[in-house]
Amino acid sequence: MSLILYRKVPKTGDELSILGFGCMRLPLKKGGGIDEERAIRQLRFAIDHGVNYIDTAPAYHFGRSEHVLARALADGYRKKVRIATKLPPWSVRSREDMDHILDSQLTTLHTDHIDYYLLHSLSGTTWEKMKNLGVREFLDSAKNDGKIKNAGFSFHGDVASFKEIINAYNWEFCQIQYNYLDEHNQAGTEGLKYAADKQLAVMIMEPIRGGNLAGQVPEEVKKIWEGSMVRRSPAEWALRWVWNHPEVTVVLSGMNDEVHIDENLRVADDALPKSLTPDECAIIARVRDTYLRLMKVNCTGCGYCMPCPNGVDIPGCFSLYNAYHLFPRDRSAKFQYFGRHGGLLSSVSYAGLCRRCGKCTKICPQHIPVPERLKEVSNEMEGMMRVVVPVLKGGLWCMDKVGHVKRRFAFKESQR
Repeated sequence: MSLILYRKVPKTGDELSILGFGCMRLPLKKGGGIDEERAIRQLRFAIDHGVNYIDTAPAYHFGRSEHVLARALADGYRKKVRIATKLPPWSVRSREDMDHILDSQLTTLHTDHIDYYLLHSLSGTTWEKMKNLGVREFLDSAKNDGKIKNAGFSFHGDVASFKEIINAYNWEFCQIQYNYLDEHNQAGTEGLKYAADKQLAVMIMEPIRGGNLAGQVPEEVKKIWEGSMVRRSPAEWALRWVWNHPEVTVVLSGMNDEVHIDENLRVADDALPKSLTPDECAIIARVRDTYLRLMKVNCTGCGYCMPCPNGVDIPGCFSLYNAYHLFPRDRSAKFQYFGRHGGLLSSVSYAGLCRRCGKCTKICPQHIPVPERLKEVSNEMEGMMRVVVPVLKGGLWCMDKVGHVKRRFAFKESQR
């Protein structure tokens, strides 16, 4: 039974749930890899409660996302949803590659058509490449053959390139990063309105900035939320801000926890356009300004920069670096950094391994100067790591559940 709102695709009238299920961050098993059974339960639960737009891509979960989605859409679920997946420009070397990739995706997803097909992560440069290889003819042909129903693109460039791409083909939709921190980043509000004026459906990714706008929030931000007359979680505030824009068609959420799915479904039941009051908008603006002042690295954790050829866990390092500054009273960030990246709990993946090859900078959707930022992370987070990690590995100390260091033994066995 549907419990959420729907908005129409302007050019086709297709009705899509305002909440879409993003399959880039599916739940993981403790040993690594997707927890497939749990992911399938989550996807089917969302579909049973009205979600009819599911977004995936070959790059997600190192190629496993499409396979898991295919399993979830068995037993009649395929008929209940529109599938969105993507053509990866970095894998395309010729016009023929486009056909091969699409045919492979149709096989993987166990379907005869893709409802919403996107060129993945375009910028001005990648669009020029794809255009020169004949992508517009490919999209026309795929539509005529019934292999795709709607053509679109996801975008991580500047607004001028965004407008150029929109004007270069008869798209049905596009997908942009948009949240209250990104009003003027990438396509931003200007691009959102431009696409809507051109009658494109606009799908939104990163509405909660890779989870950075939800969960544990800085004390300064928490006080602002608590000062509101309306009680909402940080995630709900972020989602409602995006849905408040009538130009938005679908908001994608990388839901991987049952509690989050329940909350998102509840909010999607009444998040109407222009429903936030001026006072509520002012509160969100105060939160935005506070975050922009506190954050050190503009990383969403998308993982496009991975794997690093030198072994750096780039999103992981940035996440803990931001946490270290966003939550100054919490001493656990550095010890978590030692554990996760310093070789204590897994293989080494710390920022200091960076050799400035530049591969990450070229592909980063946020245009972060990654090597420079990693150098900052290394300088600030790794000063004591080479001393602390050997001590911790020696068994004299351990970390508790929140990452604080405590003594394991008062003395070594030989001293007793």
